[in-house]
Amino acid sequence: MTMENYPKDIYTEPEPDPNTLANLGPLTKMAGIWAGSRGLDVNPKEDGPEKQAYIEHMELQPIDAQTNGPQLFYGLRYHTRIVKPNDVETFHDQVGYWLWEPATGTVTQTLSIPRAQVAMAVGHAAADAKTFRLEAVRGSTTNGIVSNPFLEYAFRTDSYTVTVTINPDGTWSYELDTILIIPGQAEPFHHTDRNTLRKVGEPTLNPMAEAAAREAMVAKTTA
Repeated sequence: MTMENYPKDIYTEPEPDPNTLANLGPLTKMAGIWAGSRGLDVNPKEDGPEKQAYIEHMELQPIDAQTNGPQLFYGLRYHTRIVKPNDVETFHDQVGYWLWEPATGTVTQTLSIPRAQVAMAVGHAAADAKTFRLEAVRGSTTNGIVSNPFLEYAFRTDSYTVTVTINPDGTWSYELDTILIIPGQAEPFHHTDRNTLRKVGEPTLNPMAEAAAREAMVAKTTA
């Protein structure tokens, strides 16, 4: 939806469905608790690219629907923690949200990492899509990247893309490509990550859905 197509009424909020899990569109199969043991990270080092295997634990839980006036999002709050094999030290930690806007078919990922860097990647998909791609670009005010001064100097992130694939066996996979500009390197560096995640736990209900379920249970037992 372009700015010209936005409604004149920017205040009136819709009445959302309390059950977020039933309204996540292409994010539906990502809800839950996941583990991946075959991750591969390719990162920059002084003497050339380094390939690093990793193990990942990711939790994606539904949140209550969110509105900006008439705009409506359903989403998942996520936290991923990554370690190297046979190590307990955190190799990578990341938090944020995956959001689905049914009216426009927009998928958004927000992310924050404890290296003082945040980003928001945006893409479009059908509600039943099994693969979708999102992008964040440096300098954008709608799908941008913000880094601390040292990262801007030494490992400037010009773009970030994530491609998600929902697999027939119930797993899902992602591929990340983060393009870095590094002093002394003639070409941009493609910092890549990929992994396939298998479900190890079901999602919990979002608060509104949980309350609705309790009310339905009470009504049933008192009928």
